[in-house]
Amino acid sequence: MTKQRFEELVDQAWEEIPQTFRDRFENVAVFVQDEPTREQLQRGGVGPGYTLFGLYEGVPLDRRGHGYTMALPDRVTLFEGPILRAARSPQEVWTLVYDTLWHELAHHLGMSEDEVRQAEARRQCDVS
Repeated sequence: MTKQRFEELVDQAWEEIPQTFRDRFENVAVFVQDEPTREQLQRGGVGPGYTLFGLYEGVPLDRRGHGYTMALPDRVTLFEGPILRAARSPQEVWTLVYDTLWHELAHHLGMSEDEVRQAEARRQCDVS
């Protein structure tokens, strides 16, 4: 898969997120990066031999106070290499991109890792 096609999938995933949620995201930008850096792996709490599909870096909406002004956008980064290596089919690439984007954006809304995982489990039950 080309980098351009992967970026198109990320754009499509953004468009698939319901507008009611997209309207809640403030001062956040989505990026595609080939691989996570060592520092990103450390910030993500990833141990040796593991990797990240995505990473949220910023100040969640529920922690922004009156002093939160003129700040650079929060970053949601999706890592192309790990996603492509994990996917067994083009459809699975799409699913991993979509799920990873949702996961990282949930952190932007202020959800902890446990809360995100619980929400993902509920969403999987709703789909089944």
